[in-house]
Amino acid sequence: MSAYGSPLDEGDLSEQRARELFCEIGRRCYAKNFVEANGGNFSYRLADGRILATPTMISKGFMEPDDMVLLDLDGNQIGGHRQKTSEILMHLTFYRHRSDVRAVVHAHPRYASAFAVTNTPVPKCVIPEVEIFVGEVPITDYETPGTPRLSEKILPVIRDFNVFLLANHGAVTLGRGVLEAFWRMEILDAYCQTILLAWQLGEITQVTDRHMKELFQLKERLGFPDRRLSDPRAARCDVPPPCATQSAGTCGAAPLPGAGVGAGGGTATGAPDVHRPAEVVLNPSPEVVEQIAREVLDRLRDRGLI
Repeated sequence: MSAYGSPLDEGDLSEQRARELFCEIGRRCYAKNFVEANGGNFSYRLADGRILATPTMISKGFMEPDDMVLLDLDGNQIGGHRQKTSEILMHLTFYRHRSDVRAVVHAHPRYASAFAVTNTPVPKCVIPEVEIFVGEVPITDYETPGTPRLSEKILPVIRDFNVFLLANHGAVTLGRGVLEAFWRMEILDAYCQTILLAWQLGEITQVTDRHMKELFQLKERLGFPDRRLSDPRAARCDVPPPCATQSAGTCGAAPLPGAGVGAGGGTATGAPDVHRPAEVVLNPSPEVVEQIAREVLDRLRDRGLI
């Protein structure tokens, strides 16, 4: 079997190769703490239209090729000795509405899930590679996993994005192949980890409008769809992607120092400010806690939030 170091190595997978690749991706997800116990599921649309998927109640780190199940686009299981996962409904929704999607990866990566459970928007316009390969990340409303209602929550944003956070649940990534979908999951979680670490040091800076336009042009040449190519408002770095409570005028709780898209740092129209890094400690003393509390209150006052 190929080592599959790049999505370019994948091609149009046969059923057997897809089964083998699922086992490899499962091991990678398990090793990177993207899944736990029987969490997560993957699927792939075969050339003949059948859907190959991981089954329910199995550790993704210890699968064998013959563990996979086969389904039709209506969700009927047509092959496999194990049982399909109830979350296959979500996968089928993507296949029905996105002809360009051949693979779906659902997992519970820890850093990305932290944004999902706090309904915190993932900042835009920060790291070029993330903008190219991932783009904006919407947060969908919570619904019980495995129910048709969860799929309904995805429908309003299903065509405009390839990476999704599911409120109080996890993440879903799409791809033209299994590796591309996995890469997007990997990039998403690494980016969320970087953002969380950066917020401990200070305020996040953003690239300028001019540089974002260059990235959009590159993305278009590479054939990566992005709604911001045709939506000037969405292209603004201070406009967050859709999230679970945006209709109510909020998107997550009030952020901690440095949180938020471009908070206090460089915006899409200006040069970044330099912020003095704060000391990061694992067991802060009462004095340090008091100092941090004062800084938080000062920043909230500066922003007119209190």
